[in-house]
Amino acid sequence: MRSKLSARIKITGMRKNRSVPFFIALLCSSAFSAEPSDRDKSLAALAPVFEKFMAENHVPGLVYGVVADGKLVFVRGLGVQELADRTPVTADTVFRIASMSKQFAALATLKLRDAGKLDLDAPAEKYIPELAKQRYPTTDSPKIRLRDLLSHAAGLVTDDPWGDRQLDITPAEFGRFVAAGVPTSRAPGMAYEYSNYGYALVGRAITNTAQSNYSDFIAASFFRPLGMTATVYDIARIPAARRALGYRWESDAWREEPQLGHGEFGAMGGIATSANDYAKYVVWVLSAWPPRDGAEDSILRRSSVREIARPQNYAAALASSEPDGCPRSVSYGFGVIPFQDCVLGIHFGHSGGLPGFGSNVLFVPDRGLAVFAFANRTYTPASRAVRDAANLLVRSGAFPARTQAMSAGLQSMLDAALRIYASGDVRTERGALAMNLLLDRDAALRNSEIAALKEKTGACAAAPPYSADSATGGTFELACERGKVKLTLLLAPTQPASLQRLEFAQ
Repeated sequence: MRSKLSARIKITGMRKNRSVPFFIALLCSSAFSAEPSDRDKSLAALAPVFEKFMAENHVPGLVYGVVADGKLVFVRGLGVQELADRTPVTADTVFRIASMSKQFAALATLKLRDAGKLDLDAPAEKYIPELAKQRYPTTDSPKIRLRDLLSHAAGLVTDDPWGDRQLDITPAEFGRFVAAGVPTSRAPGMAYEYSNYGYALVGRAITNTAQSNYSDFIAASFFRPLGMTATVYDIARIPAARRALGYRWESDAWREEPQLGHGEFGAMGGIATSANDYAKYVVWVLSAWPPRDGAEDSILRRSSVREIARPQNYAAALASSEPDGCPRSVSYGFGVIPFQDCVLGIHFGHSGGLPGFGSNVLFVPDRGLAVFAFANRTYTPASRAVRDAANLLVRSGAFPARTQAMSAGLQSMLDAALRIYASGDVRTERGALAMNLLLDRDAALRNSEIAALKEKTGACAAAPPYSADSATGGTFELACERGKVKLTLLLAPTQPASLQRLEFAQ
């Protein structure tokens, strides 16, 4: 990890080929190296990704940002926020982020849950009385829970793009709509099916429980504490000079999309924000990783923040679009989509799409890294460019995974394993061996394997500093005369610590 990072802000208008670079030194330093670092180079390499994406998808304006190590380290505006005056997009241009709003509704629900005011596994009708009239498809259907609404497992029909046109429905209209009941696709809990209406119901549960409109509760609970002064649900509050207008590409021309105001469906997709503002939220989310001792902030427990990224239902596999083949697993958490693949590892994110707008964010928590982008064209498929950008940054090696600190028990067993290798005899550390170890492979066989390896690689030495995979296991390297030796350890669930797995390999 470098002790100094630089953030480059670059704004480029479409009408004139001009750019204004600003350099901000971070981590209490104003120094900026004239020689670009590996990190600077990898961030600069994102430009072709987003420029090509804009051209191919007829996007009038876009902003993208990168958060790393608790800072917005790069943000760049491309194109224009509106076509009449061709005002360039900046880091302060306010875009609608559509379904990326669901994260905030989910976090607000967990905040109320942590306060003892909501039970995710109670029938949702406990918090939304009108839902008691919902008709279920079978007599053995369980009632919809808040957990089902948050994870899109309530059996409600997928409602893109219908839901996108409901943003400004009034509380009274929404109450009547819910009370009338809606058609369902299947019994609750049987499958994943994305529902904007489901998140509008989450908003109603927040409103009824907090005794404050969901948008006011979320603003008071998250926007204000995080200093997100430009972030709103009501687009009428956005200064005209900083507001991105939304367009659709139709018949080889851009047409401005009419924009709906604030209403009851806003919990599913009503937030408007700027790159500079949204980065504050991204920094805060990433700060919940890794789990650790220490004081919590007053906004939400770190464990509850991490909970949104926990898969809740029906994982699926996605075919690889990577040149080297890297399929992804995908599920749904609470307002975000958890993924895992061979490049980014465990990561999560969410897209947003409304008439006039498209957006995406992708978090890689084990690296303290996130990439996001907002655009002002209808349903801009920003996830493609954001994922390409994240893959590029991770493959560059400039954003390494955070290391796991060694626990005392694992350190003691690593020391014992190193003594075993040095002596060539596992029996020299009998007290470190769990009862299964010599039953799985006896001492004579293990010692012969160590001897053969030492003959092949020559003398070896410890190669600290070491980091672990977890508090109870890890893979470590020994530097040898003719190569390296890989040491794999796994502790048994015993006190004191003992080794249930001990492997030496080249």
